[in-house]
Amino acid sequence: MAQVPQTFFDALAVRTWCGLALEALGRAREEIDAINVYPVADGDTGTNLYLTAESAAAAVEAVFTAYDESGKPSLADAARAMAHGALIGARGNSGTILAQLLRGMAQVLARDGEASHTDGTGLRLALRRAADSAREAVAHPVEGTVLSVASAAADAAEGNEGDCGAVARAAYEGARAALAATPGQLAVLERAGVVDAGGRGLVAVLGALVETFTGEMPRVVAASSVAHARVAAVSDTAAVDECADAPSEAGGPAFEVIYLLEAEDAAVARLRTRLDALGDSLVVVGGDGLWNVHVHVDDAGAAVEAGVEAGRPYRIRITHFGLGDVHTRGGERPPRERVQRAVVAVVPGEGLAGLYTEAGATTVLARPGEPPASGEIVEAVRRAHAREVVLLPNDADLRHTAAAAAEQARTEGIRVALIPTRSAVQGIAALAVHEPERRFDEDVVSMTSAAGATRYAEVAVAERQSWTLAGICEAGDVLGLIDGDVAVIGSDVTAAAETVLDRMLSAGGELVTLVLGDDAPESIADHLEARVREAYLAVDTVVYRGGRQGALLLIGVE
Repeated sequence: MAQVPQTFFDALAVRTWCGLALEALGRAREEIDAINVYPVADGDTGTNLYLTAESAAAAVEAVFTAYDESGKPSLADAARAMAHGALIGARGNSGTILAQLLRGMAQVLARDGEASHTDGTGLRLALRRAADSAREAVAHPVEGTVLSVASAAADAAEGNEGDCGAVARAAYEGARAALAATPGQLAVLERAGVVDAGGRGLVAVLGALVETFTGEMPRVVAASSVAHARVAAVSDTAAVDECADAPSEAGGPAFEVIYLLEAEDAAVARLRTRLDALGDSLVVVGGDGLWNVHVHVDDAGAAVEAGVEAGRPYRIRITHFGLGDVHTRGGERPPRERVQRAVVAVVPGEGLAGLYTEAGATTVLARPGEPPASGEIVEAVRRAHAREVVLLPNDADLRHTAAAAAEQARTEGIRVALIPTRSAVQGIAALAVHEPERRFDEDVVSMTSAAGATRYAEVAVAERQSWTLAGICEAGDVLGLIDGDVAVIGSDVTAAAETVLDRMLSAGGELVTLVLGDDAPESIADHLEARVREAYLAVDTVVYRGGRQGALLLIGVE
């Protein structure tokens, strides 16, 4: 569904942009990872950009939540939250630069703390400041990178005197043109036949900005005419491995070091000089006492020591480019022996969390209206403490979030398979056939087949008037959704559920799974079980209590 256009850049526009940018980076994540060859061909630029944008979006949502009962946050509040969230969540070289781009924009957007919004002029100034501040944050700027794309976007915006929508579109088109030119500016890109991965991510973010102000999603930009065939083959493991293994610069540093740093400006200036002498790809972003430091070095310990001398480093992350090892600060003892395999599942209610846990899964609770971030899923994967993990997101809207979490876990040496379950009942079906003694690939195939063979539905109450495939619903109507689409609109929960169940079983089935929410009618399970016994011979029914799961009822038919 198209977004409602935003005439001015206000707090709501910041919130909308962050959400759309996260979606755009989620869609493009694998493509961006596949073309990542500079400054290091570690195949994680798309994932790092997604995680950075996710942190920014979460920070903005937290501001809106705080204002739920007392009005709307100001533009300055939302812009500062966006920049701070990106800063503390920035990952990798590209994510760190994106954080500084957003910080530069926030410096302009938050300049007048009392203003409720800004216009096209303000957006032009924000884009200019973003590009300039990002370039200033990089020790040795290189043309043909995201910096070139950001500068081109700002240049194009400056030449447009229109409203926010016109300025955003001009910036997007300028960025697209600059992205296409990056292989001619950077030899490593030309040799690999790709455009700059960070620049490709920025184009996606600017495309989301256009959609925020116009309600229209810009045409998708190809990675480049040269790289088109390569990117189209992203599902081909050999192609991806070739790209990931291609050396960007022979003899480059062995480690990537990232940390947040509490320090004064003068100390950070000295730190820049010291880190610049230790390695390359140095990016230091932030201000007002909080910084995000990123550098590639051979001596990771020296890079951390330099941070200790400058102030208080924390959230220290060290990645070995050759081995993909990831270490954290604290002199931790070697971890206990990992189990061979585990299942990690996102579940919508406490009752289902208990059910999944009893079946041996590690769970992430998704409360109604509070979907988990990728970091929560990664933490659950770590808690499972296994060499191999099968990940069940159990929600179509969590596909990109779960994929980013899986990619992050893989950098930590964990083998992760993501099964795209779209409902908790599909996850139940997958978990029922899980056999950890089998070969990993065989187990994943079996679980994927079981989930795919399970149709899913839910019965819920409409929160507002809306157009659906079944017609117009009003707030308070009972909705029956089959495979994600509204199929039934009614006024009685039990009657709507029976209609949904009949439609699902008309195509056959052997097992019906009912998961009752706390607000479901007491008699609904008995009624539906009786309906199945009377009308569908040889079909079994199993009932679970899901707790506070959002939907009144979840239905699965295998």
